[in-house]
Amino acid sequence: MNVMLVLALFSILLSGSPVFAQNPCEDCLKAAQDQLKQCLNTAISQEDKKSCAERQEAKAKVCEKGECEIERAKNSNKHDVIPQKK
Repeated sequence: MNVMLVLALFSILLSGSPVFAQNPCEDCLKAAQDQLKQCLNTAISQEDKKSCAERQEAKAKVCEKGECEIERAKNSNKHDVIPQKK
């Protein structure tokens, strides 16, 4: 059940993104999704599938705390321009 939920969530997330990733955050999340697919293809038991989902969740968290956080900080800095006095 958890595996299906994870697959559904990431399918929705990735279906809105372009064919090619535009930043390191998207690259990282796509790699995590690809690893999940490979793992599920070789999984035999439900326990194997659960383990695949857990590893994918951990990888996605690493992406969020790494590349995605850096990307958000860069985007935030672009919008934090101090207005000039006239």
